[in-house]
Amino acid sequence: MPRPVWKGHISFGLVNVPIVLYSAETRADLSFKLLDSRNAARVRYERVNEETGEEVPWDKIVKGFEYENGSYVLLSEGELENASAELTRTIEIEQFVELSLIDLRYFDRPYILAPGAKGEKGYVLLRQAIAQAGKAGVCRVVIRARQYLAALVVEGDALILELLRYAQELRPLEEFDLPDQDLRKYKVSKQEIDLAAKLIEGMSGDWDPAQYHDEYRHALMELIERKINSGQTQAVEHYEEAPEQEEAPPAINFMEVLRRSVEHASGKRATGGKAAKKKAPPKKKAAKKRRAG
Repeated sequence: MPRPVWKGHISFGLVNVPIVLYSAETRADLSFKLLDSRNAARVRYERVNEETGEEVPWDKIVKGFEYENGSYVLLSEGELENASAELTRTIEIEQFVELSLIDLRYFDRPYILAPGAKGEKGYVLLRQAIAQAGKAGVCRVVIRARQYLAALVVEGDALILELLRYAQELRPLEEFDLPDQDLRKYKVSKQEIDLAAKLIEGMSGDWDPAQYHDEYRHALMELIERKINSGQTQAVEHYEEAPEQEEAPPAINFMEVLRRSVEHASGKRATGGKAAKKKAPPKKKAAKKRRAG
């Protein structure tokens, strides 16, 4: 069971539902250490007092707000968390909207809400009401001294809190040089669109996230294993880089490419063949700890 981020309640009109907030993410990133290439020794970061030059222990570090040049208000983690106890322990639903109306660019990070002590009935009531309405509850939540906009949605038996980006955090699409909707300007024909739509239909299927894996992480682990097995534990200074594309690529005959793609997709469907699933990355081998010689 993961550790809770905090415990509080959902405010739904006059109803309060006790909940426990958990992170819904689990990171599988590879962890790299910074080393000195001359002797493979660890490079460490130090928390140094800029006046005395002495290292500062973690328990002596606080956050400070600079209200004038060189003048700070010091704030402890406890003060940051309890600046407003009501805000930091409440998810207040302000409005319900159609989930499909929330632009995908706004979604940032998921959290799972579990019922708190004696909160099962209220949890089930809210979950079923939201699921039946088919909407998302727009709310605000404070996590680690920052207030977020969020959407409360239902997934199976769970209430999911999706943190949202604020509008000012997204770049307006008008800032980018994007082609407009005038198909004639770009010589896009109806036949090409129809073929592309047919290709999309032929490649469509049920969403199964389990069939997708982090291929780059898998390739990195294979490289690491090869270097360990061959005794190559040092970084390689010179390696073959992928060639850069200097000239513009040749013009593409989209109709021909689309036709071939549709035929390929149709052939797979006719034979009942499915794209081969990616192999799950091998379990990480327990590598012996090595000291730099």
